Amino acid sequence: MSVFIQFWTLVANILCIPLHLMEAVGLYGIYKRIFPLCQYRISIKYNEKMHDNKKELFRSLSEFKKPGGRLTLLEIGCGSGTNFQYYPAGCRVICTDPNPHFEKYLKKCMDQNDHLTYDRFAVASGEDMGSIEDESVDVVVCTLVLCSVNDVQQTLREAQRLLRPGGAFFFLEHVAADPSSWVHFFQHVLQPPWYYFGDGCKITRETWKNLEAAGFSSLKLRHIEAPFILLIKPHIMGYAVK
Repeated sequence: MSVFIQFWTLVANILCIPLHLMEAVGLYGIYKRIFPLCQYRISIKYNEKMHDNKKELFRSLSEFKKPGGRLTLLEIGCGSGTNFQYYPAGCRVICTDPNPHFEKYLKKCMDQNDHLTYDRFAVASGEDMGSIEDESVDVVVCTLVLCSVNDVQQTLREAQRLLRPGGAFFFLEHVAADPSSWVHFFQHVLQPPWYYFGDGCKITRETWKNLEAAGFSSLKLRHIEAPFILLIKPHIMGYAVK
């Protein structure tokens, strides 16, 4: 099937030449201003369908706070703050995202979740969060972000740098489907246009392999089928301990 995939992916890339040119000359940057509004609306629907999964995932957050202290949590690619409702009361939250245009929607979500303490919003990519101190947080959260970072392994290294010993990296990500499935075929063929409309999202990543190779002391990971269109049905969720 690989030759078949390569042929149709080439066709899709040819059809996307106008989009490739827009990115090459810098016009794609305009979409960066529009995307936060799109993501804000989509995330509401995502949370409705994944509410039980998120509750289950984040139920363990408080286990990683220091004895006698409060939980300090950093979210990579926080977007509009759609995870905030799942964080425990009193949690101190540091927000990072490479797109500064999310701040308007982030502020709205902060106002709706006053059970949390917000430390700061840093405009930073997952690969380079140099403004955050080493071993300064108990938990790093990353949901629907590893699909769009430029370097997954570097992002995981940064997460480990920020985590104190014994801290945990929580994740919920859509991933590549089984190579023998038609979903896998369509993920690869439709990847070129999906990249642009998904703000750099790559639906063909086998992110669980990156997590397994990252060198965490322990990893709790499971594959699930999310209630969405076929291309983003395959998900992984869990947490890894430094």
